[in-house]
Amino acid sequence: MKDKTHPQYFPECKVHFRGQVVMTVGATVPEMSVEVWSGSHPFFTGQKTFVDTAGRVERFQRKFAGGYFGKDKKAAK
Repeated sequence: MKDKTHPQYFPECKVHFRGQVVMTVGATVPEMSVEVWSGSHPFFTGQKTFVDTAGRVERFQRKFAGGYFGKDKKAAK
């Protein structure tokens, strides 16, 4: 490798998930924090989790509450 061309490589980069070190990998940063990893993802664990990001569920429920699907859309025009 040429000098000053490649970024510094850290072979023991610690990956943090919710404050705990879950694995070490090689990377260009000494530490990194992740929000999802295979030990917490429902696809790999088989557990279902409910994640409401920024009130999306409540906004959906407000939008479609009150017989929204029962309305005749042609009569509304």
